[in-house]
Amino acid sequence: MNKKIPIVMAVAVFFTLTISTVYGYQALQGPTELIFWDKEKAYNGYTLFGAKRGRTNDTFLIDMEGNLVHHWPDTERHPYLLENGNILTRGLKELDWDGNIVWEFNLPEDRPDQDKLHHDQVRIFNKKLNAPTTIVISRRHLSKEAALAAGADPKKTKRDCYPDSIIEVDMKGNIVWEWWSFDHVIQDIDPTKPNYVGEGKTIADYPGKLDMNWGRGVSGDFVHFNSIDYNPVLGQIAVNNSFGSEFWIINHDGTFIPGDPAASRALSEGPAGDIVYRWGNPGIYGAGKEPSWEYGVSSLGDQQVFFTHDIQWIKPGLPGAGNFLYFDNGSKRPGPTFSQVLEINPYDGPMENGIYVPLMKGGFKGTHDSRQIVWNFNQYVFEKWTHGFYSEHASGCQRLPNGNTLALCTEDGHFVEVTYGNNEKRIPPEIVWEYINPATQKHGVVKWLKPGMGTDPIFRAYRYGPDYPGLAGKILTPKGKLTDVFAQKGNPSSK
Repeated sequence: MNKKIPIVMAVAVFFTLTISTVYGYQALQGPTELIFWDKEKAYNGYTLFGAKRGRTNDTFLIDMEGNLVHHWPDTERHPYLLENGNILTRGLKELDWDGNIVWEFNLPEDRPDQDKLHHDQVRIFNKKLNAPTTIVISRRHLSKEAALAAGADPKKTKRDCYPDSIIEVDMKGNIVWEWWSFDHVIQDIDPTKPNYVGEGKTIADYPGKLDMNWGRGVSGDFVHFNSIDYNPVLGQIAVNNSFGSEFWIINHDGTFIPGDPAASRALSEGPAGDIVYRWGNPGIYGAGKEPSWEYGVSSLGDQQVFFTHDIQWIKPGLPGAGNFLYFDNGSKRPGPTFSQVLEINPYDGPMENGIYVPLMKGGFKGTHDSRQIVWNFNQYVFEKWTHGFYSEHASGCQRLPNGNTLALCTEDGHFVEVTYGNNEKRIPPEIVWEYINPATQKHGVVKWLKPGMGTDPIFRAYRYGPDYPGLAGKILTPKGKLTDVFAQKGNPSSK
C-alpha cells in the first residue's frame, strides 16, 4: 500500500507548474525533505549528497525517510562513497568515515598549463598497473596565439581558451596517463595551418576529431567536460562535452603503457587517442542536420540532446547493464525546454563486443527521436507530473538494482526515484520516492521554501543499498531530519 505523508496535499498547492505550463523554469516552493515514499516499489537504501548550508559545504547520508544517518562536515563538492567506506570528493580528496583526509592530489606546480581540476572524478582499478587509480577532469590553458597558430578562426578567437583534458593519478600522486581534447582537433578554414582537413576532404570525413571552429569556436571554455566514467570491460572512458551536447568515448587501455607516462602520452595524443565514438549531436561533425530557426519555426534537426550532464555506463548486474544513462538538461532545446533522463543502446550486438553504431545509422522514430534511445523519463512521459522536472545545468541520474532510476534536478535540489514503466506499452514511469533538499546557502537548513529562497544546487546524488561494501560495519542510526538535527545546533533558519 502506498504511503503518502500528509504534506502531499500542501505540495499540490505550492508546486503549481504543470506539464502544460513548464517552459524551462520552475522555482520549487513549499515543504522540503521527504515528499513521498512508496515502500513497496522504491529501492531501499541510503542517499548521499553534498550541499552547502550557509557557508559550510557538507556531505549528508540519509535514509529513505530523510533521516540523517551520517554527516561529513566541511567537505568539497561532489562526494561519492567508495567501497572502502571513504568518500572521494572533487578536489581531489579522500576522507574516511570520520572526516579525516587520507589521500589527496594537487596539480603539480611545474605544469602551469594544467589549470584546475573540476566537476567529476572516478576511482578505478587499472588492470595494467594492478592497482587503483583516479581519473579526473582537468582544465588546460591554451593561449590565443597558440590557438590561432593551430588553425582557429580569427573571427571567433578573441581570447585564451581552456580545452579540457583527462588525467589519471595513482595513489602516490603521480600522473600516469593523460589525454587532451586539443590534440584531436580538425579545421577546414585555412589550408596553410595545421589540422586542415586535406584536399577534397570535409569535417564529416573526421568523426574522431573535434571541429575546432564549430559554434563559437576556440574561445574560453570551448570544450567543457562535466562528467566522466570508465568501463573496465572495454577499457574505455566516457566523457560528456556539455557545450557540444554530446558524449565521447575515449580509448584508455589502448593508449596506456604501464610505467611509461611519456609513451602513454604520445599514444593518447595520436590517432589511437582520437574519439572512438560520439553521440548526441551529429551536426557538430557534419554527419547530420543541426537545429534551425526559420520564419519563426524551429527544427531540432538530428540533434538528440540539448546541453547535457552525467554520462555513465549502467553497471554490471543492473537492469540495462552496458547501456548508457544520460541526463539531458534541455536548456538549449529550441522551443519549450524540459529535462530528461535517457537510456541509450548504441551497440551492434552485446556491449562486450565494443561495436558502436553511429547515431545517424541507428534509425529514427518518426522524424527525430533516435531508435537508440530505449528508455526515457521526463515530465511529459510521466503524465501526472505536477512538480516540474527541469534544471538548466548540472544534475544526475543512477540506475538502481531493482530497475528504478534515481534522478536529480540540481537547481531545485529535487530528487525523484522512478520505476522503469514500459515505453512500448505506453506505461509511464511511476514516481516512488521524492525528496527536496532543505539546505540553502543564505538561510541555513529550512523546513519550508519560500519564493526566491532557493535550495542549494546539488551536483549529484547516489543511492547505496544496505549491502554496499562501503557501509559494512557502519553505524547508521537515524538522527532525525536534517532540519531537526541542525535546528538542535542553534540554526534559527531551520524552524
